[in-house]
Amino acid sequence: MDIGTAILIIGFAALVAAFLLLVIGLVYSELMNSDIPRGVANRWKLHMVHGLFVGIAIVGRILHRLGICHQVSFIRWFVAWFLTRLNPVPAGLRVKNLTFSEVPVRLYEPTTTCEGLRKGLVYFHGGGWVLGNIDSVDEVCRHIAKESDTTVVSVGYRLAPEHRYPAQLDDCETALSHFLSVAEAEFSVDSHRVAVGGDSTGANLAAALCQRLARTEVGHLPFPCAQVLIYPALQMADFNLPSYQQNHAVPILFRGRMVFYFLQYLNGDMSLCQELLDGIHVPTELQPCYKEWLSPSNLPPEFLVRGYDEPPTPQYDGEVYHSIKAGLEHEVSPLLAEDVIIQKTPPTFILTCEYDILRDDGILYRKRLLDLKKDVTWRHVAEGFHGMINFFNQGWLTFNSAAQVVDSVIDYMKTL
Repeated sequence: MDIGTAILIIGFAALVAAFLLLVIGLVYSELMNSDIPRGVANRWKLHMVHGLFVGIAIVGRILHRLGICHQVSFIRWFVAWFLTRLNPVPAGLRVKNLTFSEVPVRLYEPTTTCEGLRKGLVYFHGGGWVLGNIDSVDEVCRHIAKESDTTVVSVGYRLAPEHRYPAQLDDCETALSHFLSVAEAEFSVDSHRVAVGGDSTGANLAAALCQRLARTEVGHLPFPCAQVLIYPALQMADFNLPSYQQNHAVPILFRGRMVFYFLQYLNGDMSLCQELLDGIHVPTELQPCYKEWLSPSNLPPEFLVRGYDEPPTPQYDGEVYHSIKAGLEHEVSPLLAEDVIIQKTPPTFILTCEYDILRDDGILYRKRLLDLKKDVTWRHVAEGFHGMINFFNQGWLTFNSAAQVVDSVIDYMKTL
């Protein structure tokens, strides 16, 4: 080996070492900013998983700044190849990849004998409208289908930043409408017993879709028989609710990250993050109405035990509002819909987790539904954190407590 080659090898090794030290330092810094309370299920494992996700995000950010690839593309690739586990299809279940009016879906059909027509569930994955896909909820959909004897349709809607609102919601509506129109003839499913559901931002899409359908009152297809909302994101008016304050640094969804996802969904303008966190995007004339719906006094007292500081009244900024005003409409913030719209929504299942910034969104939506005499089933996971369902039956990434979430959905589906 000549001296020049040796120098190149040493230089490359030094560059790799420097890169690894940079990543390790940044990961350590991010981990120091996290706060995982003692009550969280498998808290040390969550520390480890959070560190892994932070590392992936940091490497993606570095590659993005070097012009090699977009950060989101790198995260999607890494998760798909290294963190998503697809097991063989179990006995008693048939799985098909299909297209419903150009929207990719995955169909899960129980093969057991059924007297009459089956019930159905159209499921929308979470991921901040940016991440996630059909594969990321494959184990969840399999388990729900098999254990509740339900035909499940998992929808692969388009994602941001390539596609903004309302592309995701439009895809979900398209897939649901197609399924309802052929449910009985092609899949032996009773179209009057088809629910919609999802987790996190997928639950947002489910709730928003029910409200869209209620508002348009399209009569030629049956209305969803229920909405299944797993730790739903339901509003972008107030990021200072007690759950946002108490769980602001609990993985895997930080307070600032939720604002990031909302902005990616709407317009991609990340310069507005702090303005939304401060609440200056809400018009003065809307603040009294939103305060009534979002007041911490609407929460059961036990959810204030870990503390809450009422923020100062924000100073409204009209320019910020006009940049994000679609986000305060019911199709992005279903919790902020008028009574007349919520009144028309179907029976609802809501699951919340204690250590989740979105906890209060679900609880406050339950309050609005109950005030309107709607049928609501609520399950609360006292040791739960946001994103639990993605760690169901995922090999070394599995959190046993995630089964509580999936089993709660199964129990509800059995009642439909």
